[in-house]
Amino acid sequence: MAHAFKQGEVTSRACAHLGNGFEHNTEQLSRRVARAKAAYTTRLVRLDDAVSLVTDTVPAPGDLVLARVDVIGQHKRIELQHGRRASLFEGDEIVVCYGNRYAPDQFEAEVPGDLEPCALIAAGGVAARMLSCHAKMSEPTTITPIGVLGDSTGAVLNLMRYAQPSHLLDSELPPIFGVAGTSMNAGKSTTAASLVRGFTACGLTVGAAKVTGTGAGGDIWLFTDAGACPVTDFTAAGHPSTYKLPPHEVVRTFKMLTDDLAAAGVDVMVIEVADGLLQDETAALLGSHDFAERVDGIVFAAGDAMGACNGVKWLRAEGLDVAGVSGLLTASPLARREAQAVLDVPVFDIQDLSDPVRAGALLNSHQRTRA
Repeated sequence: MAHAFKQGEVTSRACAHLGNGFEHNTEQLSRRVARAKAAYTTRLVRLDDAVSLVTDTVPAPGDLVLARVDVIGQHKRIELQHGRRASLFEGDEIVVCYGNRYAPDQFEAEVPGDLEPCALIAAGGVAARMLSCHAKMSEPTTITPIGVLGDSTGAVLNLMRYAQPSHLLDSELPPIFGVAGTSMNAGKSTTAASLVRGFTACGLTVGAAKVTGTGAGGDIWLFTDAGACPVTDFTAAGHPSTYKLPPHEVVRTFKMLTDDLAAAGVDVMVIEVADGLLQDETAALLGSHDFAERVDGIVFAAGDAMGACNGVKWLRAEGLDVAGVSGLLTASPLARREAQAVLDVPVFDIQDLSDPVRAGALLNSHQRTRA
């Protein structure tokens, strides 16, 4: 069941457990948390706030948990707050967040209803109960929660507490280009990074955001390396992942992140929408009025011509302007020709998108006049 918390909700929920399952030894716990491997999902958290353990609560998405690594499985490393991937060893203590995960090529998982052993379901630092996995996956790395982290009153520390404040814009939004795709691993992140490169080569200041998905830094670092600044993602809105969020919260997150980039004074934005068009949260966002109103054009990533053709039709049915197609299909000259034969939009490879002349033409042809 989807659940999005406001800060006050988190506090009142946690304080109900004071005196029962509440452990408070500030100095000892602070040292323990400082030694633990803190994951990317906790990058905005002030870990100095963690001075108590709540051990009898029902976890919720975004709750921070101190856990012990029991058995190393699929994820043999954890991405730390600033991006380095640290090797995991049995017996390690880690700080991660409870969250849901939707990844057809990896794991489907949900927040458990208790603090029993569960899985490290994403290297970026998401703890959950596995529901299913792709056949190529090994068993997940198993962890045992030691306790949910709390503050000095016993209030649970949740990512929502550290969500960045939204900006009130006093000017219009710059052009926004979205990247969506047929599925996970369709080439969306590479497409977005290439588009960042192209706009940057035009001399533009480019902001980038991953607006949906599961918390991990790989795409953020990729966009940064491609030249985008600033770069952000949904963890800044208080979510370890966007799977199972209510549609209105997914839209709110998208608006918050694009408002933040606009407030930074960028010339153009590139945003990535994770997963495929049939994923519930992706479909809800792309089908929303706010998305259509803000996004000037979509570059659609696909693995084959049929996926590209159907994706373009789907996006147009939602009233979105498709600026072109890219993705894995462009790795094959034959697949690219096949797609171009049935599409009335250009098929771009990464060299096309990175080229300042092509990127500038794309911007000029799809930038709307804004009121």
